[in-house]
Amino acid sequence: MPADQVSRTPRIARNTVIDASKLNLTFETNDGPVHALRDVDLKVEAGEFVSFIGPSGCGKTTFLRVMADLEQPTSGQILVNGVLPEVARRNRAYGYVFQAAGLYPWRTIGGNIRLPLEIMGMPKAVQAQKVQEVLELVDLAGFEKKYPWQLSGGMQQRASIARALAFEAGILLMDEPFGALDEIVRDHLNEQLLALWARTQKTICFVTHSIPEAVYLSTKIVVMSPRPGRITDVIDSPLPRERPLDIRDSPEFLEIAHRVREGLRAGHAYD
Repeated sequence: MPADQVSRTPRIARNTVIDASKLNLTFETNDGPVHALRDVDLKVEAGEFVSFIGPSGCGKTTFLRVMADLEQPTSGQILVNGVLPEVARRNRAYGYVFQAAGLYPWRTIGGNIRLPLEIMGMPKAVQAQKVQEVLELVDLAGFEKKYPWQLSGGMQQRASIARALAFEAGILLMDEPFGALDEIVRDHLNEQLLALWARTQKTICFVTHSIPEAVYLSTKIVVMSPRPGRITDVIDSPLPRERPLDIRDSPEFLEIAHRVREGLRAGHAYD
């Protein structure tokens, strides 16, 4: 979109950090076009924890990548902090946590977390301070001199989250970061992530395949259909922000989980 068009874009509410309108994305392949997203409309407000759930290939990760300017929509519009994703990326508006921790094995944990700060040209003293701050946030203080292979899978993902937090972006984009972990470790990291969110007040967009995980973590759950990815339901959670794990046995939790499941079934009804 040309710069003069951006200036004519209608102003959005000040606390809306993600604003997608009639968003479409089609990939051209040798086998023909693949419609990844169709007419996606969504607003994410500052400080929300929003989970995206749906079957494999429904466009959850694609939508996250559009927010991050890693994919370009075919039509429609998306704004991040009121500007185009390309501008938001240059403004370092978000941190991105991938499915795999993606830590460089030849760098220490501190060195991995410090990498984006080095690229940004921050003074070394500032880098050191920020590394210590985010290590404490993810309960990895004292591990900065360890190498990734010396840490468990869960600890490596926490280091990856710390790296995404290091440059103090207001938005955290998380693409199924706990999907490869066992259930016990996953539950523990879910608790830690909620505590981290409460401390930092960041806006989190989180992709998952797990209904219990989506319901436990989120203030808003976005249910998506099979390809082409559409939103079949948006659920505002009535659960309190402080959530012990045993809240998953409560009638309120089970009611939300049932609605998510029904939304997933409704999405398949489009086939």
